[in-house]
Amino acid sequence: MGHEENADFFKGRGAQVNTHNKFLKSKYVLEHIEGLDEPLLENTATQLFVETPKKIVSESNSPDLSHMYSINPYQGCEHGCIYCYARNTHEYYGFSAGLDFERKIITKPNAPILLEEYFNKKNYKPVCILLSGNTDCYQPVERKLKITRSLLEIFLKYRNPVSIITKNNVILRDLDIITELAAMGLVHVNVSLTSLNEQLRQKLEPRTVTATGRLAVIEKLSKSGVPVRVMAAPIIPGLNSNEISNIIKAAADRGALAAGFTIVRLNGSIAEIFSDWIHKAFPDRAEKVLNMIKACHDGKLNDSDFGRRMSGEGHVAESIHQLFKMACNRFLADRDMPPFNYDLFVPRNGRQVNMFGE
Repeated sequence: MGHEENADFFKGRGAQVNTHNKFLKSKYVLEHIEGLDEPLLENTATQLFVETPKKIVSESNSPDLSHMYSINPYQGCEHGCIYCYARNTHEYYGFSAGLDFERKIITKPNAPILLEEYFNKKNYKPVCILLSGNTDCYQPVERKLKITRSLLEIFLKYRNPVSIITKNNVILRDLDIITELAAMGLVHVNVSLTSLNEQLRQKLEPRTVTATGRLAVIEKLSKSGVPVRVMAAPIIPGLNSNEISNIIKAAADRGALAAGFTIVRLNGSIAEIFSDWIHKAFPDRAEKVLNMIKACHDGKLNDSDFGRRMSGEGHVAESIHQLFKMACNRFLADRDMPPFNYDLFVPRNGRQVNMFGE
């Protein structure tokens, strides 16, 4: 990649720091290193925490994501993607958006029960629900806990449409359920593919499946009759923006029906985490990349303005939009994701109820 290797780079994790949680009044700091006989060490192993929420389906009222319903069986994500907007939500749990986000994973084992209760509400009308809106529902711990698989079983039982977004090949474990959903027009799968460059992926998304592995997921799902969209997201100008066409072509060659993208945004603590990371991972281009990101967001890294925060604006953003449009026209012409089937939903307690209540 033409960058210098930093001896202090923390391999195997995305974030290189634990940023301060603005909701906490105090924090651990190392003030007097000369008074220690050995360095202050942190527990670097992944830790699991259990949450028992009262509801599991979230509705977004954001103008960018109007009426998007989603389920997040996990908070925090061991994949460690440096750019992840979900990092900020970890602060609500009393953790840092930095290393804590990828080392302290909150699990929701009662999610399937709550989903079934949601479907059994008297006035519920079927809507597409996204797995996951925040963190990957197929992150490594899913191999063991199988919360996502249990959720898919509920979607199948009630014949309710579901859209899945992931970058992990663990999804292929559930191909039996997903193909059954696909046969009824009840599932879309979105595979996130940020870079085809393995050196970049290892630093950008350290605990994720390789690009080759994700392309294999797209191919396997497509050949099994599952509609797949590739998500080239986020696009980071000066880092992976030159790969847009190659990503879409590679996915299209393996059966993808559509593509989507967002431009990176560095809200809240992510601006500090990303800036620290890129100066360590790619010191030769760090300032150029940060300035190009600012150019897409009105001169700021932290952009909360609806509309612009996800798509960007300005000449850098416009060039990215043009590249994406050209690639879709070239490689995905005459393809599209099929519509969801909302007519198969089985209401209340998994059975049809006739006019006599029988």
